Amino acid sequence: MSRITIPSFDGAPDASKPILDAVHNQLGVVPNLFRLIANSPAALSAFTGFQAGLGKTLDLKTRERIALAVAQVNRCNYCLSAHTYLALNLAKLLPEEVALNRQATSADAKAQAAVSFAAQVAAERGHVPTEAIA
Repeated sequence: MSRITIPSFDGAPDASKPILDAVHNQLGVVPNLFRLIANSPAALSAFTGFQAGLGKTLDLKTRERIALAVAQVNRCNYCLSAHTYLALNLAKLLPEEVALNRQATSADAKAQAAVSFAAQVAAERGHVPTEAIA
C-alpha cells in the first residue's frame, strides 16, 4: 500500500514554504498535519485560510477549549496533544482549565456552555435535541 510521506520543511513544495513559515512564526512549531497538507500548496492555503476565518468567528480560547472537548470525545491522541499544546502555549489556558475542557466542562460559565454543547454534538454525531441548541 502506498503511503503519503510527511515532508520536512526543506522537502515541502516551494509554494508551501511561506505558509509553513507563517505557521511556525505563529505557533513556534509546524505541526505534522500542516506539513502533510503542505504536499499540496493549494490545500495548505485553503486550510490555513479556513483556520484564519474561524479566528474571526470564535476567540482563540474558545476554539481551543472546544477542540479539546471534541478531541476527547473522539479519543484522538494526536488532536489532544496538539490542542493541549496550543491551549497552554498560545491561548494561555491554565492546566486546570485544559483538564476541565477535556471533560467537557469549564470554570467559566460561557466556556462551559460552549464545550459541553460541542462535546454533545461530537458524541451524538450532530443529532442533538432542540433543547441542547437552545
